Amino acid sequence: MNNQTAAANAPAAATSKPKSSLRHSLSRWNAPFAGYLFIAPWLIGFLVLQLWPIIQSFYLSFTEYSLLDPPRWIGTKNFESIAHDRLFFNSLKVTFTYVLTSVPLKLASALAAAMLLNRAVRGIAFYRTAMYLPSLIGGSLAVAVLWKNIFGIDGFINKLVILFGVMPKNWIGTPETALWTLVVLTCWQFGSAMIIFLAGLKSIPNELYEASSVDGASKPRQFFMITLPMLSPVILFNLIMGIINSFQMFTSAFIITNGGPINSTEVYALFLYKKAFGSLEMGYASALAWILLVIVGIATLFNFIASKYWVFYESETGAGK
Repeated sequence: MNNQTAAANAPAAATSKPKSSLRHSLSRWNAPFAGYLFIAPWLIGFLVLQLWPIIQSFYLSFTEYSLLDPPRWIGTKNFESIAHDRLFFNSLKVTFTYVLTSVPLKLASALAAAMLLNRAVRGIAFYRTAMYLPSLIGGSLAVAVLWKNIFGIDGFINKLVILFGVMPKNWIGTPETALWTLVVLTCWQFGSAMIIFLAGLKSIPNELYEASSVDGASKPRQFFMITLPMLSPVILFNLIMGIINSFQMFTSAFIITNGGPINSTEVYALFLYKKAFGSLEMGYASALAWILLVIVGIATLFNFIASKYWVFYESETGAGK
């Protein structure tokens, strides 16, 4: 009787095994398909909104294109014209001045604020939120308009200096001071770098400070011998991000000064914008964009190469031991 039952169930078992194998094969095929399906929106956005415009701009940099007529291939003439463009070199000078002043000042402000907020005091969460708030609206049109009014001839800054007996000045309309108003605005919006510095400060072991205090190290010595070396990877990250963002600065210069006075605040991105949408020289502007990409790439590569001389990685020290 048992033999008959086993014989009756044998075909069913033989039939179910291929079905199970087929189901397993389908599930193995569906797993990667489901993954690609989930990333499809990002992938389509990257291909259509990022990769394709990059390819198009590279092609347009070798053409004469005004948006009104089809692109016409002219080879390297755009780059040759740029090499003899006085306004191009002026925009480079203004941009490098802005980057070399705003980035260090912004990092110093962010680090100072992070060290002040790295304390267990009452209401510290409120203070951190208040210090980060300007960065939430950073780069917006409203902030640029507000800053223009603050530094205007009848703005808050002039009303403040009058109280100290100083003559009011047209800060935005004077070539010597116009760029510095943009630098001050950038330094005021240090919230993102501050948060990253604060996270880095909290990762430093407190035992290092306790041991140095026992050895008689002062607070300044602790800062230079412990805090800065341990924060060096964070400083490198904020430095590179600050350089990249500063080279692309546009909104503040466009709204507050529009490149004036006498092109003293015409940063690279604003010069590029005027060529593209003011003069409708899209091919020329595309060439400018690729030059900017090369400049930012070289600056980033230089910082990575130089970092091995001043960036401290705890893992490397452990490996060396």
